[in-house]
Amino acid sequence: MTDMSDAILDAARMHVPFDGWTEASFVAAVADAGVPMADARTLFPRGAVDLAVAFHRRGDQALAKALSATDLSALRFRERVAHAVKVRLDLVEDDKEAVRRGATLFALPVYAADGARLVWETADVIWTGLGDGSRDLNWYTKRATLAGVYSATVLYWLGDQTEGHTATWAFLDRRIGDVMRIEEMKSKVRSNALLKPFAAGLDRFAASVRAPRGAGHDDLPGRWTPPA
Repeated sequence: MTDMSDAILDAARMHVPFDGWTEASFVAAVADAGVPMADARTLFPRGAVDLAVAFHRRGDQALAKALSATDLSALRFRERVAHAVKVRLDLVEDDKEAVRRGATLFALPVYAADGARLVWETADVIWTGLGDGSRDLNWYTKRATLAGVYSATVLYWLGDQTEGHTATWAFLDRRIGDVMRIEEMKSKVRSNALLKPFAAGLDRFAASVRAPRGAGHDDLPGRWTPPA
């Protein structure tokens, strides 16, 4: 991210809580940042929408740095996942209204694909930051499952008025508990002699799917690339 884009994002934080991720906020932020509009349009071709995308991705970048600088080896794995989600939300605690406005924006059908991609990217940042090295079907299932947990937790967090967001963290813990039960069921399927051929078939199919590793994470769940 360039200095100009960071300056525009910082300026937008003062306008988005009142005007949302709109053209009005974009124009005001560009003016406050002292960036020529032509340059701003080059950085953010869709204006406020691309600005909202950049805001989310800047949070993901901060999360990646935080995870890389933290030793989580003493925690159980479910605690590591919960910690990562908490850190991600703590990073935008002061911009909660901007997150709320973003959730509203990306709920619109025309921008729903952008929203899904951003949540997927957040899930990928978390799993990557926790050291996930899977390349098979688990690469997709882990991120898809966590994306659902993260999305639900964000919505709960936006409406949570409890001190220290204690209700949100309890909600998150329950959702992760549900995921762990699913993982236990998958493990039993793989160890069951009758169901093992089915599980092996899924693994063979997954082996032919390239897990998206590019910076943009353009492949979303349900999309696959045939082997070369």
